[in-house]
This record gives sequence, C-alpha cells and structure tokens, in this order.
Amino acid sequence: MSGAAGGAALAADEPRYGWVVVWATFVVLAVIFGVAYSFAAFFEPFVVEFAAQRADVSLVFGLSGLLYFVLGAFGGMLSDRLGPRVVVGAGMLCIALGLFAAARVGSMTGVTLAYGVGVGVGIALAYTPAIGTVQPWFTRRRGLAAGLASAGIGAGTLAVPLLAAAAIAAWQWRGAMTALAAGTLVVGLSAALLLQRAPAAAKRTDGTVPGTPLKEALTSRAFLWLYAMCVLGAFGMFIPFAHLSAAARDLGVPDGRAVGLVGLIGIGSLSGRFAIGALADRVGRPITLVLTQASLGASYLLWALADGYFALALFALWMGTSYGGIVSLMPALCMDLFGARAVSSIIGVLYSGAAIGNLVGPWLAGRVFDAHGSYAPVIWGCMALSALATWCTWRALAK
Repeated sequence: MSGAAGGAALAADEPRYGWVVVWATFVVLAVIFGVAYSFAAFFEPFVVEFAAQRADVSLVFGLSGLLYFVLGAFGGMLSDRLGPRVVVGAGMLCIALGLFAAARVGSMTGVTLAYGVGVGVGIALAYTPAIGTVQPWFTRRRGLAAGLASAGIGAGTLAVPLLAAAAIAAWQWRGAMTALAAGTLVVGLSAALLLQRAPAAAKRTDGTVPGTPLKEALTSRAFLWLYAMCVLGAFGMFIPFAHLSAAARDLGVPDGRAVGLVGLIGIGSLSGRFAIGALADRVGRPITLVLTQASLGASYLLWALADGYFALALFALWMGTSYGGIVSLMPALCMDLFGARAVSSIIGVLYSGAAIGNLVGPWLAGRVFDAHGSYAPVIWGCMALSALATWCTWRALAK
C-alpha cells in the first residue's frame, strides 16, 4: 500500500474530529476529577472548623465516589440515548451547584450532603459519557487516544488541589470552594459543547448500533471478572487520595508539601496514561492491564517503609502511574471486547464496582487510624486486595 493510500485508510478509520473529542474529554475529566481530588486540600479545614474526626471527613469523599460510580451506568445510558453534550453539561451544573451549596453550610453534615451529593451526581453524569464518547472514534490508536483523554484525570489531580490549597490560603476554604464552582461552570461547560458521537456509534439502517447488547455484555465471563477486579482494586486506588496527605503530616511534612503529594499522584497518572496507553497498543492491552494492576499493589511497599517526604513522594508517583494506566486501559478494553453499541453504559456499570472501595475504603482507613494511630494495617490490606484484583484481571482476559 502506498503512503497516500495508507494515509487515506487511516483518515477513514480514525476521523480527525476524534482528536477534538479526545482533548474535550481531557478537559472534562481534568475539571471533574480535579474537583473530586481537591478534597485533600479541604480535609484539614473541615477537621478544624467542624471539630470532625478523620473518618467523618473521609465520608464526604466516599459518598461522592459512591454516587459517581453507582450512578455512572445511569449517566452512560442517558448518553447513549440523548448524546454526550446534554448529559455532560448537566453534570457540570450539578458539580457547580454542589460546591456553591457546600461553601455556605454550617455543619459537617451539610458539607457531606452538598459536596458529596452534588459532586457525586455531577461526575456520574460527566465521566462515563465523556470517556465513552472517545472509544468509537478510534481503532488502531485506541489505547493512545484513551490514554490521552483520560490523562485529564491526572492533569486535574495535579493542578486543581494545588490551586485549591493556594485559594484556601488567600480566601479561606469557603471562598476557595466558591471559586472552584465558578471555574467548573466556565471551563467544564465549554468542553462539554465539543463532545460529539463518532460515526461508528451511529445507528445503522436497521436502527441498531454495531456491538454487544448491554444485557449480553453484563453476563459475559470477561465482564464479571473485570467487575471483580474493580471491586477489589478500588481500595488501593482511592485510599491515598483521602489519606496520604494526612499520613505525611503525621510524619512532620509541612502542609503545602503534604497536599502536594496528591499532585504527585497526578503527575504519575499523567505519565502512566500517555506511556502505558501507547505501550498497550504495541504489546497488547490485556497483558498490559494485568501487569499494571500488579504494579499498583507493589507500590504500597514504599508507603509501608516510608519515614519521610521522599519515600511518600516516590510512592505517590509509582502508585499514580499504575492507577493512570489502569484507568486509561479499561474503556479501550471495553470497546475491544463489546463494541460501540452500549459502550458508555458498559463502562458505567463496570465502574460501579469501584463504589464500595471508594466509599468504604477512605472511611475504613480513617476508622483504623482513629483506633490504632497507624496506617500500617490499611497499607497491608490494600496490598492483599490489589493482589486479588490482579488475579481477577488475568482471569478476565485470559483466552
């Protein structure tokens, strides 16, 4: 095949507007997860202002995670019917309203309801519709495209918590949360308007879209094992976002550097999504996912042995790289396995498996610390669950 013919085939296979959708999704994910993970910056102000225990404050993060993972399937189904622009735009409005309300409440319960529910429902409406929109645009470079789009999570995790910490220092936590709400409206809604369905996800003349029907996909062997992976692996993925900064403060790390550890998870996540997504297109997405899940569990050895900032920083980078690789590969694998017909819905149902770990994990880690004054049992527990998640991943993707 000549160079011109090869280029024409590639253009037909992967339309140029797909890259617009990739970068719009990048921005959407940076906004929604930047907001979610900026919780680390608000953790200590909540403890101080409301005289709350760590378990109680962690419940806010856990509730929002529970909602966006459980309701993500609903968001995906809405997107399959109404299109991503409308659903993602509604999600941005929910997040902004939740932040505005949380900035004005007078109790920890009020924060839990306003922030937890508003952010949780908003992310549910934005996450799976946005990431599900990317996959049908690509075939040969699906792993790279998914990695670039989901790198927005890493970018948001890196930048927004640091911006939130600076805003808290300047305007107190209520002013900072109000500014975060305004930024969500302006930036998030602008990106949502660029999302568009791919030609591959359009209905055929018989009224159907190519791919596996939702009910059939959800009862398949591969999906059930992947779901088990999400349930078991979620503890190791989400506990550091709520507790790593607090653990650093316990070791005497200054507040700014402690919050910055969440940003280092974001840096690792960015590199993981770019590098691991592109690598997976070459060596195979299934084996890459198995190895990346194993890597996440192994990273906890650094937290177990940490005695200061340097070791925790290395843990944050390693864990973030593994986490970023896993999150970038899952949507691409769903498209590989099940096609475009119900891909947003399938991704949403799959991610609901992480709801238990996201809700219970940070809360349970807080309870363990409050009872024992140490995160050691939490760390070893995360390693054991990650090992089980690795086994489930292998079972899901083994031929």
